[in-house]
Amino acid sequence: MFRIIMKKFYGIIILFILCLSAISFFGVINAQTSSWPMFHGDTSHTGYSSGSGPSTNQTLWVFQTNKAVWSAPAVANGVVYFGSLDKTVYAVNAKTGKQIWSYPTGGQIFPSPAVADNIVYIGSDDQNLYALNAQSGSLLWDYKTGNVVQSSPVVSGGIVYFGSSDNRLYALNATSGGFIWSFLTGGNVISSPAVASGTVYFGSYDHKVYAVDAQTGAEKWNFTTEGVVESSPVIGDGNVYFGSFDNQTYALNADNGALVWKATTGYEQCVQDSPAYANGIVYTGGAFDNNVYALDAATGATKWNYTTGGGVYTAPAIINNVEYVGSLDNKTYALNAQTGDFIWSYQTGGNIYSSPAVVNGVAYFGSYDGNVYAVGQQTSSSNTESFPIAYYAIIIIVLIIIIAIAVLIFKKRK
Repeated sequence: MFRIIMKKFYGIIILFILCLSAISFFGVINAQTSSWPMFHGDTSHTGYSSGSGPSTNQTLWVFQTNKAVWSAPAVANGVVYFGSLDKTVYAVNAKTGKQIWSYPTGGQIFPSPAVADNIVYIGSDDQNLYALNAQSGSLLWDYKTGNVVQSSPVVSGGIVYFGSSDNRLYALNATSGGFIWSFLTGGNVISSPAVASGTVYFGSYDHKVYAVDAQTGAEKWNFTTEGVVESSPVIGDGNVYFGSFDNQTYALNADNGALVWKATTGYEQCVQDSPAYANGIVYTGGAFDNNVYALDAATGATKWNYTTGGGVYTAPAIINNVEYVGSLDNKTYALNAQTGDFIWSYQTGGNIYSSPAVVNGVAYFGSYDGNVYAVGQQTSSSNTESFPIAYYAIIIIVLIIIIAIAVLIFKKRK
């Protein structure tokens, strides 16, 4: 009898461990789909999330700054971070839109922030990259470059990567701001770097896209287009996707830089936005031809295009089967990602250069009218909030069972 009881006891212990593992796993998955911590959501800049997007264009809140908002928001731990041309970095509550803190810089702020390990990284036209405490907004460190910093930083492996209009890409220690390496190109680096498989990919005003070693900055390859590359590369399915001012969207082999395909997606220095990648499709837009494009990722063939009322400058966000993208007609659009069919649009008071960040059923984006908008629907409590409650409830139940079995064993042994 004692052996039988002990077998049951060990079975409960194993079940307890499995429960904790499952809860931890789903907690990690939820954390990955309930944040948008940097430009285009992740280090590969795919712009894709399996989380929930807004099904309606309901206004949840509007936050007003003192000048236009070009910066694409980052969302982490229930806080929305962004910069404004009023030279200020803001942190606001994601649910209420109430300001938590602000930090003044010495120049206009165009790029998106990146948030990692409780630090907010963002560049400014005062030539600095700033590292701020994510909770308080206090300055941790700053790093001076030789020109304006309009490249959105990316954080990977304890290193923050960003470009400057001094023609360089920089790699700094993410904790201390210590210099690791820089890579010199022949033009401004406004393109936000993407990091994948130990390689950093970025574009330059010298018409090239570069691939360099993430640890050393050593060049692996470069590819020359016929125009400026302001677009930020996207890594997906072994390829690098980006746009050039030569009106082409490109797909290159990520390992060697060989051309896979190129597709005409506009005219008159049209492809300035950064594409998105999801489910075998590349989504991009034209700054002057007013179109949103969906291209076959393997061939570059156009699957569909949708015409807005203005140029498309923003990087699209793909959430499940919906594309969210801003236009210079002052609207942000929701389109069916498979067909291009219109779902809804949201009107602001200015051109939209700010790429949307989409988290927990809400799209956050800025406008040239000086506002940041939260649009969609919001649940009363997110999964991340209910997760700890479920976690502790299961622990308590399992502990009660273990104690009961232990008492039973003790009585039997007596």
